[in-house]
Amino acid sequence: QGLIWGVLGLGIYLTFRILNFPDMTTEGSFPLGGAVAVTAISLGWNPFLSTLLGMLSGALAGFLTGLLYTKGKMPTLLAGILVMTSCNSIMLMVMGRANLGLHDHKRIQDCFPFSIDLNSLLTGLITVVIVISVLIYFLYTNLGQAYIATGDNKDMAKSFGINTDWMEVMGLVVSNSLIALSGALVSQQDGYADVSKGIGVIVIGLASIIVGEVLYSTGLTLLERLIAIVIGSILYQFLISVVI
Repeated sequence: QGLIWGVLGLGIYLTFRILNFPDMTTEGSFPLGGAVAVTAISLGWNPFLSTLLGMLSGALAGFLTGLLYTKGKMPTLLAGILVMTSCNSIMLMVMGRANLGLHDHKRIQDCFPFSIDLNSLLTGLITVVIVISVLIYFLYTNLGQAYIATGDNKDMAKSFGINTDWMEVMGLVVSNSLIALSGALVSQQDGYADVSKGIGVIVIGLASIIVGEVLYSTGLTLLERLIAIVIGSILYQFLISVVI
């Protein structure tokens, strides 16, 4: 669970830490990814394709938030809250009900020939490795550096000819696609999707970031910082389990 929730933390990190954008879309795109993925799987779709479809739905939610903020000139919190609220209606339309179970349909976690626990561990581990690898590659490209510069100093980035509006929209798209990916995997692991799954997930993502930063506070490379977020997510889930 910590590994899968770590993907949520990585998605939030892209907007909250790099872009300095408090994105409330998280609480809508997370359950939306799960709702779309579970609905597609229940209709007989391949679980990998269904998960990608869930990611796409999250990317669209982030895109709408970006448009409302950059073109509609709405405050960041209001733009995120509007999209988050509208996601509830979309989920009800997609699933046709407030929650939907997978029953005997094949999940991504069932694609490995091991025990249920080991399959879930492998799913989370492989996903985290792929996501971190892609993010590291992206953030060290010219486009990724322009994105980081936008978060560091928006006015300076504009002076260098960077389209900061496009950078912010792109960041929200990538961030919410990762958040939806986490939602899709969590819903498959739980065996159901629910419109209320997004309540409080932004706290879980922020806790993963903060715990990771407290443990490894200074002198981290970008790769080490991303790994620290995943470790923070695992420790947070462990602490929750101990409390329960």
